[in-house]
Order: sequence, then C-alpha cells, then structure tokens
Amino acid sequence: MEQPFAINIGRQIGSGGKSVGEALARRLGVKLYDKELINLAAQESGLCPEIFEQADEKQSHNRLATLLGYLRAPFAGDGDTTANVLSSDALFKIQSDVIREVAAREPAIFVGRCADYILRDHPRSLNIFLTADDPDRVARICGRTGCSEAEARQTMAHGDARRADYYNYYSMRTWGAAATYDLCANTSVLGIEATAELILRFAARKLDLKTDL
Repeated sequence: MEQPFAINIGRQIGSGGKSVGEALARRLGVKLYDKELINLAAQESGLCPEIFEQADEKQSHNRLATLLGYLRAPFAGDGDTTANVLSSDALFKIQSDVIREVAAREPAIFVGRCADYILRDHPRSLNIFLTADDPDRVARICGRTGCSEAEARQTMAHGDARRADYYNYYSMRTWGAAATYDLCANTSVLGIEATAELILRFAARKLDLKTDL
C-alpha cells in the first residue's frame, strides 16, 4: 500500500496560509490539521486543550509553570513528574507524536507546528512556506480581527517572531529561509486559490499525486 502524503505549510502571520491549506484540502479531498492538533494532543495525553493552547507555537522557557497548581489534581502525587509533564518540551513531544500518527494513517495537510521537521523522515512529504506583501497581510488581519493597522503590524511582528523562535528552537533550522523548504510562495502574487493550484502542480510532481490538473 502506498504511504499517505503530507503537505506541511509554514506561514507568516496574515499570509493566508490556512486559507491556502483549506483550498488544498478541498481540492485533494483530505483533512487539514491546524488547531485540530491541539484537541488531538489533549485527547492523547489526557491534558486539557487549554494547556496546549498556552504553549501553541511558543518557544520553551517554562512558560507553563504558572499552570502547575491548576493541573496538580489530574497528576496527583508527591513526585517531581508533574513539572516534567508540564514542560513545553513534553507538550511538543505529545503533539509531535500525534502529527506522526496522523501522517502514518492518512494523507493530510498540516499548518505550522514544526510539522515539516517532525515529518522530516516521512517519505512522501512536501514542505511549503507562504508569505505575502505587508499591505495584504495588514488587510487580512484587520478584516479577521477588526483591529487597527498599527495593531495589525504589531501582531505581524510579534507573531512572526514567536513562530520563528518556536520553529528555530525545536528544529534547529531557520524559519522562513528558502533552503529550509521545498517551495516558497508569495500569496500576494497569485492570490489564495491560484497559490493553492501552484502548490498542487508542484505536489503532483514531487509526491506523484493523481490530480485533475
């Protein structure tokens, strides 16, 4: 049986990466995993989804330590294992296991969360990075959240820095660097649907996909 394929999308804040992923998922008839990974990881571990949301694409620096008291009941005991369970590194491992399990059983599209690095040994994976021109990113963020242009630009700066820190920390690669990925694209050039079509054509060759293109 042919191994399922995985398309992994890294993206700048406001680049439309999830929208491109949704277009790809629709065209290929597969599932897209973004925030859904948080719920799957929570189910796998027995932890609350909120714990994973706190650590979602954030670099490990014991940022979850403040949640220790909240979680003591599910991990009752006098040992020091609770602190280990709560570490961002432990949560990353749980989420990584979930990504690998999904990729092993079904074709899928993963958005963010170091999926390209986690699936680096997967024989049928395609790694994409999406960016966009700043005005388009600002417009997309403002349209989604109702914030001001200044707030959108702050979201872009902080969000990209957070994603870069997370990715670089866990992968020891460089987030957004062309050499890290199979294909990089600017969604401002072609738009969401045409960018998805470009990726489909690329994927058809690299992953030997049967598409209607």
